Amino acid sequence: MREVFILGSKGIPARYGGFETFVEKLTEYRENEFIHYNVACINDNYLLPLHNGAKCFKIKVPNIGAAKAIYYDIKALDNFINYIKNNNIKEPIIYILACRIGPFIGFYKWRIRKLGIKLFVNPDGQEWKRKKWGYFTRKYWKLSEKLMVKQADLLICDSKNIENYIKAEYKKNNPKTMYIAYGAKVNFEKKCIDKDLNGWYEKMQIKSNEYYLVVGRFVPENNYNIIISEFMKSCTNKSLVLISDIKYNTFYKKLCRNTNFERDTRVKFVGTLYNDKLLRKIRINAYGYLHGHEVGGTNPSLLEALATTKLNILLDVSFNKEVAKDAGIYFNKEPGNLVSIINNLENVDKAYLENMSIKAKRIIEENYTWKQIVEKYETLFLEYSLETNSYDVVENNLRFRNIELKNTHF
Repeated sequence: MREVFILGSKGIPARYGGFETFVEKLTEYRENEFIHYNVACINDNYLLPLHNGAKCFKIKVPNIGAAKAIYYDIKALDNFINYIKNNNIKEPIIYILACRIGPFIGFYKWRIRKLGIKLFVNPDGQEWKRKKWGYFTRKYWKLSEKLMVKQADLLICDSKNIENYIKAEYKKNNPKTMYIAYGAKVNFEKKCIDKDLNGWYEKMQIKSNEYYLVVGRFVPENNYNIIISEFMKSCTNKSLVLISDIKYNTFYKKLCRNTNFERDTRVKFVGTLYNDKLLRKIRINAYGYLHGHEVGGTNPSLLEALATTKLNILLDVSFNKEVAKDAGIYFNKEPGNLVSIINNLENVDKAYLENMSIKAKRIIEENYTWKQIVEKYETLFLEYSLETNSYDVVENNLRFRNIELKNTHF
C-alpha cells in the first residue's frame, strides 16, 4: 500500500478553490486500490473522518490573520510526520500544494529523510507576483518558493510554463520536475435550464444566453478594471455577470472610482456561488466567458469555461494560450481592444459559435479530463523512487500512457 499525504488545500469535501477541487477529484476518481490518501483539513469546516475513501486529518488552526495558512501547513506537516513515524509507514509520500512554508521546510527535511518520506511539491503559480501582496509579503513568497524548490524531491507543475520557469529560475538546484495538468469535466449539453437556474436568473435579473460571465477571485491581477471598463464602452445589450468573493475594500473602492460600474445596469456583481451544479449550468448558458487572469499556472476556472462555455475571451498571456490554444479569443490591455472584440462578437453566426465550442471541448477531452489526470498521478505515486533511473521510468511511462489516453474518448 502506498500512503500519500496531502496538505495545502483547505480539505475535502471540496467547497471552493482549485486545490480543494483537485484533491476532491484525485480521491473521487481513484482507481488503484494500492494507493491510500490522507488529507489535511481545517477543523472548523471539515468534519468527516473519511471522504472518498481518504482519511481526513482535522487540523485546528487559530484565527491569526495572514499567517493562518502558514501555521496550518506547518501543523499539518508535523501531524503527518508524527503519524508516519508512530505507524511505521514505509515509503510514504507527502505532497505539499503551494510554497507557503519554505523558511520552515529545512527544519523538517532531516526528519522527512530519516523516515524515508518522499517530498513532492506543487509550486502553484508564482504567488509572489500577485498585486494584492505588499512588498515584504512578496519577498517572503519568493524566498519561500526558492526554499521549497531546494528541498523538494520532485516538483509537480500543472503548467508547462511554470515548469519551464522553475527549471530556468532555479537551474543551479537542478530541480526534478514533472508536468501533470489540472482537470475538468466536458459538457456536451447545448442548454441546461431547470427550476433552480430559472430562479437564479429571476433573482439576478439575467436572461439565458444574454450575458458574459466572469468567475474568479476578486484581486487586481485578474484585471477586473480592464474587463469592466472595456465592457462598459461596448455596444452590447448583454449583461456582464461577475461571480466573485467581492470585498468592499480598497481595491473595490478604486474599481468604483475608475469605472463607475455602479451606474451601468449591465454590470452585475452577484457574489460567490458554492453550488457546483448550478454554476455549471450558468456557464453552459452564458454567451461568452471573460478571463483576465495573468498570474498562475493552469487556471481551474479557465478549464471549466473551455469545458462548458461557447466563447472564451482570454487575456493574451502565455498561461492562457498554453491551455486554450486556438479555442480562445485573445485580448490585450490596449484601450479599445476588448471593446472591439465584444462588439464584433455581437454579429457572429451560429456556425462560428459551434466551431469555437467544439474546439474548446476537444482540448479538454484530449488533455484535461480527470480520468487522464488521476491516472498520471497514480502512475507517479506507485512507481516513483528517489533513484534517478526509476524517475526516468516514470516519465517514460507517463509519456506512453498520455499517447494511449489521447486516442481514447471519454
